[in-house]
Amino acid sequence: MTAVHALNQHTFASSIHQDGVVLVDFWAEWCRPCRAFAPVFEGAAAEHPEIMFASVDTEAEPALASAAKITSVPTLMAFRDGVLVYSRPGALAPAGLHELIESIKALDMNEVRTQLASG
Repeated sequence: MTAVHALNQHTFASSIHQDGVVLVDFWAEWCRPCRAFAPVFEGAAAEHPEIMFASVDTEAEPALASAAKITSVPTLMAFRDGVLVYSRPGALAPAGLHELIESIKALDMNEVRTQLASG
């Protein structure tokens, strides 16, 4: 079984709306930073089997990339319990990705939902 799941327009919504942490890497084959980030992302996936790691090829899924408002690749999105909690373009170093994962795991989701509800 692969550690990183390829998502498409048919599997994206059901994948991000599950319980727990879901990290999605939006990438393109022609993108050098994307290719450099891929082994970092795959390494983190191997270290964190409790997290769903997924990727979206923006060239193969342009409608999905557009719907997600992706304007630059790579872009990393993080969802926790179906809530978007992080979305930024740019490749992360292994230490930066580790810090991001730990901060997402530490979020108080009741507080996040309260903040979202209050605007």
